[in-house]
Amino acid sequence: MTNQITTKWLGNMAFESNNPSGNNLIIDVAPENGGEGMGYRPKALMLTALAGCSGLDVASLIKKMKLEVQEFKIETIANLTEEDPKYYDKVLIEYHFTGDNLNEKKLQRAVDLSVEKYCGVMEMFRQFSTLEIKTYFNKQ
Repeated sequence: MTNQITTKWLGNMAFESNNPSGNNLIIDVAPENGGEGMGYRPKALMLTALAGCSGLDVASLIKKMKLEVQEFKIETIANLTEEDPKYYDKVLIEYHFTGDNLNEKKLQRAVDLSVEKYCGVMEMFRQFSTLEIKTYFNKQ
């Protein structure tokens, strides 16, 4: 199976990129780097892909396990190396669940399944980063 996207230069430092579902996004850099800051930054998109991939896994498992969760968010904090080419060498991924009736054991199982088995983007990050995973349960 292959995926193909097309990324088109819009001028200056901006690009428009599509994806297999047909949605488009703009990629740009900050004004201090010659852009207009009107789009997503490439490295930040990598973190978005990481959180999104794992989040989709966990959301699917929440649904399958019929768990009660009022709010679910993922905070992704990454350390960027100082030498070129700069890349994320350490990434902290925090899973935050909020609700009155959280089944912590099952929610942790959902996170573990995503991190250890299902999330392909997580596996890609393992090739170049040290990952730290934390889970937080917040009662409403």
